[in-house]
Amino acid sequence: MSAPAKLPPFDPADPLGLDDLLSDEDLAVRDTVRSWAADRVLPHIAEWYESGELPIRELARELGAMGALGMSLTGHGCAGATAVQYGLACLELEAADSGIRSLVSVQGSLAMYAIWKFGSEEQKERWLPSMAAGETIGCFGLTEPDHGSDPAGMRTYAKRDGTDWVLNGRKMWITNGSVAGVAVVWAQTDDGSGGIRGFAVPTDTPGFSAPEIKHKWSLRASVTSELVMDEVRLPADAVLPGVTGLKGPLSCLSHARYGIVWGAMGAARASFEAAVDYAKSREQFGRPIGGFQLTQAKLADMAVELHKGVLLAHHLGRRMDAGRLRPEQVSFGKLNNVREAIEICRTSRTILGANGISLEYPVMRHATNLESVLTYEGTVEMHQLVLGKALTGLDAFR
Repeated sequence: MSAPAKLPPFDPADPLGLDDLLSDEDLAVRDTVRSWAADRVLPHIAEWYESGELPIRELARELGAMGALGMSLTGHGCAGATAVQYGLACLELEAADSGIRSLVSVQGSLAMYAIWKFGSEEQKERWLPSMAAGETIGCFGLTEPDHGSDPAGMRTYAKRDGTDWVLNGRKMWITNGSVAGVAVVWAQTDDGSGGIRGFAVPTDTPGFSAPEIKHKWSLRASVTSELVMDEVRLPADAVLPGVTGLKGPLSCLSHARYGIVWGAMGAARASFEAAVDYAKSREQFGRPIGGFQLTQAKLADMAVELHKGVLLAHHLGRRMDAGRLRPEQVSFGKLNNVREAIEICRTSRTILGANGISLEYPVMRHATNLESVLTYEGTVEMHQLVLGKALTGLDAFR
C-alpha cells in the first residue's frame, strides 16, 4: 500500500484551493490584470475617488492595449478570451475599484457586445476595432428617469422620416456617457418591427448631449451621465438590424451581470484582506485584535462567503464557456455575490473601527461603490423575482 500523498500547505489567500481550477493561461490573465491595477490604479484611486475625476481616456487605451475591452468577444480586434478569463479580469479590476470594472463592463459587455451580437458587418467594422483598442469609448442607453426596472415602459422614441430615423428622449445613470464616442441607445419605434430597437448613435450627432451627473457618493471614480436626444437624425444604417424587442437589451444586461458576479468578489476580497492585515497589527488590551474570538469569527464567516462566491462565479463561467448559462443562473450569481460582498465590506469596516471610514483604507470606498452595484443591472428585488418565477412558474412582476 503506497503512502498517502503529502497535502499541500493551507493557503489563507486561497483556502479552498480554487487556483487548482485555473489553467496556466487563466492565471496569466489574472496576474496581468492584477499587476496593471496595482501599478496604475491603486496608487491613485483614493485621490480619484475623492475628487470625482479620473483619466478615463488614458486608462481606456491602456486597458485596450491589454486586451481587456470586449475581451470575451471574437474578431474585430477583440481578444477572444474565455468567460472565466473575463471574469477573473473583472474580479481584479473591481478589487481596485468598482468604477474601473464598470468602465470595462459597459464598454465590452454592453456597448461592444450589442454591436457584436446584433450589429451589421459594417457597424462592427466601424466601431469594434477602435473600441477594443480603447480609442473609442462606448455607452449603453437603456435606463430612463422614470423607467429603470421596467424598461418596457421607456419613452425614448425613434420615428421614421423617409429613410432616416429621428430620435427623441432621455436616458439616465449612463456610465461613460460624457466621454463616449458612440452610444448604443434603445428606443420605441413606429415601424411595425416589434417595438424596441437599438441604435448606434455617434455622440457628435446634432441634438445629442450627455451632461455629466455630479454629487455622487458612490462610484465617484466613474463617469456617470444623462443622455439627451433632441431631434437626433440618424441614417437608416444606424439601427442594429439583428434584434427587435426587449430581448436585445436584456441579453446584453445578462452578459454584463455575469461580470458583476466576479467583480463584486474583488471588492469583497480587497476589504477582507484589509481587515485581516489590520486585525493582525492593531493591538487592544495588550494583543492584536485578530487574536480575539469575536474578530476571528467575523474573519472566518467573511472568508466562507468570499470564497463560496468566487466558486459560484467560476461555476457560472464554465457554464457560459460551454454555452449552457441561463439568465436565471446569472440572476442567482448577481443576487448572491453582490449581497454578500456588501456585507463583507460592512463587517470589515467594523474590524477597522474608525479607520474603516478613511480613504487610507479601501473598505468604505468599496462599500459605497457596492451600494450602486447592488442596484444597477437589476436590483436585489428584481433578481429575487426572476428566481421566484423560475422556481414557481408564477410571474410576480405585475
